[in-house]
Amino acid sequence: MREKYLPIGTVVLLKGGKKRAMITGFCSVAQENQEKIYDYSGCVYPEGYLSSNQVCLFDHSQIEKIFFLGFEDEEEVAFKDKLNKIVASVENGTAENEQTVSNAAAAPISPFAGN
Repeated sequence: MREKYLPIGTVVLLKGGKKRAMITGFCSVAQENQEKIYDYSGCVYPEGYLSSNQVCLFDHSQIEKIFFLGFEDEEEVAFKDKLNKIVASVENGTAENEQTVSNAAAAPISPFAGN
């Protein structure tokens, strides 16, 4: 299996699953348990995002098979590098809080940030 944090658009089958999921985001928190940060958020494939109550949250270890690998370029590689560093700092207790993950990872490379 490839390293953690597959690109957006990757289509996977989760262990024990019957329906494939497409990765749509990273480091998501479920409303019912805000202590747990999941590696990925996704939607059902091929239907896509239908409603907020049909978003799936899962960890890299739950992926059984990769059917399609999403788009990778220099921007995605830089984002993944930054994301891995931020997640490592959170796991090591050196980040101020979990909100740091989404704020710091997304802001510097957002297409809306003028980069």
